[in-house]
Amino acid sequence: QVQVVESGGGLVQAGGSLRLSCAASGSIFSINAMGWYRQAPGKQRELVATITSSGSTNYVDSVKGRFTISRDNAKNTVYLQMNSLKPEDTAVYYCAAELPQRRYWGQGTQVTVSS
Repeated sequence: QVQVVESGGGLVQAGGSLRLSCAASGSIFSINAMGWYRQAPGKQRELVATITSSGSTNYVDSVKGRFTISRDNAKNTVYLQMNSLKPEDTAVYYCAAELPQRRYWGQGTQVTVSS
């Protein structure tokens, strides 16, 4: 069992920045990768960024150059630094822990970017 808890969402103007945090607990030694997903109203949930246990990262094209995923192993925490935010980044952002047998989701945190 793994638990993940997100924090750091909020309201920001276009061009601004936010940093999301995701704290993992439980059987963290089994985690292969951590990921950030987002779901906008009326749209499917999409993968935003991932980071593996070895530190390799991957991003969806729409956030490349603006978002950075990172991890602090000592704190069992993954971050998503979001810069140059756009109104189309507005969504509920979810953190997920990827284990061999399943994915564990957090409760989500709202990010709203005003124009």
